[in-house]
Amino acid sequence: MVSVPALRIEPAVPEDHPRIADLTVMTYVGGGLASPGYATELADVAGRAARAELLVVRDHDGRVVGSVALVLEGDFGEVTESEDEAGFRMLVVDPAVQGRGIGAALVRECLARARAAGKRRVVISTGTRMTAAQRLYERLGFVRLPDRDWTPVPGIDLLVYAREL
Repeated sequence: MVSVPALRIEPAVPEDHPRIADLTVMTYVGGGLASPGYATELADVAGRAARAELLVVRDHDGRVVGSVALVLEGDFGEVTESEDEAGFRMLVVDPAVQGRGIGAALVRECLARARAAGKRRVVISTGTRMTAAQRLYERLGFVRLPDRDWTPVPGIDLLVYAREL
C-alpha cells in the first residue's frame, strides 16, 4: 500500500458540502453502485450533516478527497439496534486517489470516535455490488451479520457488517 502523506481527517464545514455531494453521486451513481433515483439522497449533504458527524479527508492542498457520515446516535444509521451501537454511511473516496488507504483511514477514524463515545460495536450496511468496500471492511475486522441484512426498497439488498470495539 502507498502511504498517504499529509492526510487530514476533520469535521466537514458547509463549504465542503458541494464537493462531498459531487464525490458521493459520482462514486455511487457514476460507478454503478447505486441507482440514479438515489442521487438526491446522496447529494443531500446538509441533511446528512444534521443527522450525523460528517468527516472529510483533505489532501495536502486542502481539497476534500474523501468523506463519511458517522452516526453515533439516532436512526440515520438504519442498521443500529441499540444505544451501544454506532454506524457510518456514505463512505466515499475520490476515484483519482483510491487505493492509497484513505477509505481505511476514514473507517479507523469512525471506529476510534465510536469507541471514544462509549459504543460497543460499529454496524454498517453495504450494497451487494460494493465488493471493494466489503473487502476493506473485512480487512479491518468487520464480520458479516446476515441475520440483519435488509432491503430498504424492492430490488436493493444490503449486507450488514459489524465490528466489536
